[in-house]
Amino acid sequence: MHLPFFLLATELGLMLVVITIIVLLIMFTYFIPVGLWVTAFFSGVRVNLFTLIGMRLRKVPPQAIIRPLISATKAGLTLDINEMESHYLAGGDVVKVVNALISADKANIDLGFKRATAIDLAGRDVLEAVQVSVNPKVITTPKVAAMAKDGIQVIALALVTVRANIDRLVGGAGEETILARVGEGIVSTIGSAGTHKAVLENPDEISKTVLSKGLDSGTAFEILSIDIADVDVGKNIGAELQTDQAEADKRIAQAKAEERRAMAVAAEQEMTARTQEMRALVVEAEAEVPRAMAQAFREGNMGIMDYYKMKNIQSDTDMRDSIASDGDTTPEDPNQE
Repeated sequence: MHLPFFLLATELGLMLVVITIIVLLIMFTYFIPVGLWVTAFFSGVRVNLFTLIGMRLRKVPPQAIIRPLISATKAGLTLDINEMESHYLAGGDVVKVVNALISADKANIDLGFKRATAIDLAGRDVLEAVQVSVNPKVITTPKVAAMAKDGIQVIALALVTVRANIDRLVGGAGEETILARVGEGIVSTIGSAGTHKAVLENPDEISKTVLSKGLDSGTAFEILSIDIADVDVGKNIGAELQTDQAEADKRIAQAKAEERRAMAVAAEQEMTARTQEMRALVVEAEAEVPRAMAQAFREGNMGIMDYYKMKNIQSDTDMRDSIASDGDTTPEDPNQE
């Protein structure tokens, strides 16, 4: 009875030993990437196993450091593994920095590891910067519209060839500043031209004038050339401005005329009101005449003969007015009977 129990315990012990060995092997291969260490050894890169273990403990993937280090060593560069690991922990792209250093070394560009990491941590693509430094980049500006002195609008499109300046990548302005400065130079050059025909005849004058202003100062690029790719004639801005001014003057004149007309109408209405007021006073005075005459008869200041004389004079006056009005009537008058 004791023998089977002994065999069972022995089998369980062997299984525990095997499981322990497997766990230890997994932990060993995780903390010590033997395959990566062998690859580095035969590539000429001497890496201590404790260094790989330290990377694991610092949560740094050994592949992200060792493989770029192998590439740099094969390219003839000497890099410090601790500086590479520090750059990775700072959030940098170690692979891109190493590739940029290799490209710069092949192109005889003076670029150190510290400067490359500074450019990378500044948010710029250091590898692209090295490539643009070797192979200049062409930037196409948007269409820039400006008006010559004769009032004709000219629309220009420019191609700006730039080369990255490694020394000014950190703190230097980007492509947007280059485009803005070139656009401003085009506008000022076209605006100073006497006529739009002069711009169309010599578009290279725009590029020469703009290029001579040193627009790349303070930027991360060096302007090599500015070429005018297209020049078009736009609107006649001067004529439109004159038309708008004439329309505005017309509206002002109409407003002033309307103001004068309103004042004249008001003055006429005021005169009419005054005339009616005077007529009312005359009517009121005429209404007082019979009363005055009656009062004069009662008081003996006026006799019947005086009254008849006044009536005769009034009749004579009415007759003369009638004769005068008949004499002024012409045969062509449509109101004549």
